[in-house]
Parts: sequence; C-alpha cells; structure tokens
Amino acid sequence: MKQFSGKVLFLDRCDINTDEIIPAKYLTEITKEALKPYLLEDLSLTGFKNKEDVKDKAVIVTRANFGCGSSREHAPWALEVNGINVVIAENFARIFRQNMYNCGMFAIELPKDKIEYLFETYAGKDTSITIDIDNDKIVVTSSDQSEKIDFKVGEFDKTLVKEEGWVGYADKNY
Repeated sequence: MKQFSGKVLFLDRCDINTDEIIPAKYLTEITKEALKPYLLEDLSLTGFKNKEDVKDKAVIVTRANFGCGSSREHAPWALEVNGINVVIAENFARIFRQNMYNCGMFAIELPKDKIEYLFETYAGKDTSITIDIDNDKIVVTSSDQSEKIDFKVGEFDKTLVKEEGWVGYADKNY
C-alpha cells in the first residue's frame, strides 16, 4: 500500500489549477516518472520555490478549489510520482478529486475553519501528517504538539485508496 504520511507542504492559496500542478507543455510525456521534475513548476505563490519546497514532502495542505481547470489525470500522477499521496483542502474540483481516488490517493476535504486552524497552528513549522485510514483520523505532529482531526470520505473512495486505485480494485474484484 502507498504511504499516507510524511512532511507537509502548506500552499496558502485557493484555486490552484491543474496547469499549475503540472504544466500542459509536459503532457506529451508518456511515463509518470517523466513528470516528476515539473510538479508545481508554474505555481504562483510568493516565496514558493517548487524544487526546494516539494522535496521530501508527502502531504499538501491547501485552501479551496484545489485541482480546478482541466480534467487531466496527469495532475494526480505528478503528485504521486513525487511521493505526495495526500492533499487536504477545503474542497476540490470534482474531477480532480475523483482522479485522486482513482489513482489510490487521498483528497481529504475539511471545513474552512479546520483548514484555517491548520495554517495558523502548523504552517512554518516542521509538520508531519499521518492518515489513520481505518479510524478516519488525520494525525498532525509538529515539534511542539500533536493532535488528531476527524475526517470523512465515502466508503468506496476509502476502498479505492486501500486497493491503490481502480486498477487494484478491478484486479481484486473482477
């Protein structure tokens, strides 16, 4: 099973679109691995340096409407190949969210006040998150505190994550 834990990359902006996640000029690549160096290359965010800031991160915490734009599956692939299997946001573009689950990755939605709390409490700190899949908990840990936050995802989406996406699910069930 994929890892659903690790260091957090805080992206403090709404409406991060699929072209910012993986620029369209790289969509001619035929492997996920070829997308790896270009993740968030075109993200416009003050102080953000994609190659430095993405390195060794496994979870993204961001604001509303993450993954808006085109319906390309390359956006979750670019996250996945960089070891990012969890994105936590207020909400997601519908197709992006489903593409995450189809790839066996978590797109976890939390209320706006919880997202704000995570930014206020943990952004700027060395923060890690672990997803407790079976108990629907996000375990957040920094150098000075640790806590659990409840989340909910549909049972079928949780099954897709456990089966590493649609292909794993189909292999097991059909």
